Amino acid sequence: MNTNDLNIFEAVAHHGSFTKAAEAMFTVQSNVTARIKSLEEEFGTTLFSRSSRKVELTPAGETLMVYSKKLNHLIDEAKRSVGKNDVVKGHVKIGSLETMMAIKGPDLVNELALKFPHVDLEFRSDIRENLINDVMNYRLDAAFIPAPLDIPELEQLKIKDEEVVAVVPANCESLDELLKQSPLKAIVFDQGCVFRARLDSWVVSKGISQYHKTVMNSIEGVINFIESGIGFSFLPKEIISTFYSSRKIKTFSLPRELGLMTTILIYRKDVPPSPALKAFISLCDKEKE
Repeated sequence: MNTNDLNIFEAVAHHGSFTKAAEAMFTVQSNVTARIKSLEEEFGTTLFSRSSRKVELTPAGETLMVYSKKLNHLIDEAKRSVGKNDVVKGHVKIGSLETMMAIKGPDLVNELALKFPHVDLEFRSDIRENLINDVMNYRLDAAFIPAPLDIPELEQLKIKDEEVVAVVPANCESLDELLKQSPLKAIVFDQGCVFRARLDSWVVSKGISQYHKTVMNSIEGVINFIESGIGFSFLPKEIISTFYSSRKIKTFSLPRELGLMTTILIYRKDVPPSPALKAFISLCDKEKE
């Protein structure tokens, strides 16, 4: 076993595919397969469960991943300590809700490029459940998600509190008027979206068991449909004030239990943050001040 074997192992875990791992590592699939087989023989256990659809870490694979991350971190630290160059280098993979990415993503990318120009940042959006799962399974280094979270393996850094509001067409005078519509129409994201979950809770609290849903996959699409009078939605107030204040829509405040959302940055406790991740965390810590 050598460090390249572990890099290939991590690539397979990250991409969930031997083929994609080979492309990322600039090698052929047969070499990836051979190196993983060699690791499994050396450790005497199966590291990946394989199916026709995906490749996933086994419990033994997850254990090895912890040590692999630690080893790579130690190697990076050794290079920085032994070498004379103190420049922070590396690559970080960060996940976020689409709304958080739209608001804070550009500023973080710009500040990272300015202060740590040798750190490459990979940003992608997803729903909360998937982001947590990807951090737990080492596919992401860190992720911005809504609190609360109770997973002992994950570190949490509070980033900000934000207000979630009801966004309605401009001709809607009040939420009471909105609730008189039959059927009540809402523009929502896919299942798993935290804003959709809050909207569902609010509707149920108003004694409404069914409502008409139009599912969209982008913030712009949601705003366009609301402006057209098709329905309403729940979104962060900052999104509306920053990007859509001139649109023909209105916002109404919600009860505190639905209208207050705390965003946290999560990352694993069992793997020391790489210099690149430390650099990113330092920016986020400064951002919340």
